[in-house]
Amino acid sequence: MPLPVKIILSIAIVEALGFLSGFSTMSSLKTWYVDLQKPPGTPPNWIFGPVWTALYALIGLSFALVWHKAKPGPEKKQALTLFVIQLVLNLAWTPTFFGAQQILAGLVIIVLMAVMIYLTMRAFKKLVPMTFWLLLPYLLWVCYATYLTAGNFILNR
Repeated sequence: MPLPVKIILSIAIVEALGFLSGFSTMSSLKTWYVDLQKPPGTPPNWIFGPVWTALYALIGLSFALVWHKAKPGPEKKQALTLFVIQLVLNLAWTPTFFGAQQILAGLVIIVLMAVMIYLTMRAFKKLVPMTFWLLLPYLLWVCYATYLTAGNFILNR
């Protein structure tokens, strides 16, 4: 399969998974989340959609590049396993935090997710160096989201 097809397919799948994860919890944004005390620096709700759309595109692109360019073998298998784990954590965070309204569980998930993103970045960098930089905005945003989640936990116990 040519690289452009892998890129389109990977981005489309990651975007679709992200949309489904977020779609299931939209009602909580207008009800439960509105009433939370929020930490300083909390952005307006409208910013999350565009940011995650851009990040999911970078995540999908990084996956496609490793899928296409990395030689088969244990390093590639490990890197893709780490990728899947961080993506599962990513997709679990929104329904946990917003859907189940479990802030502490969301905090645990997002901390684990940040660790797994970093491990994925390191593993991807060994295979396709530019993927580290493609995933850096994702890690930075998740670190920011970790601060917001921790702040929500502390302020709303």
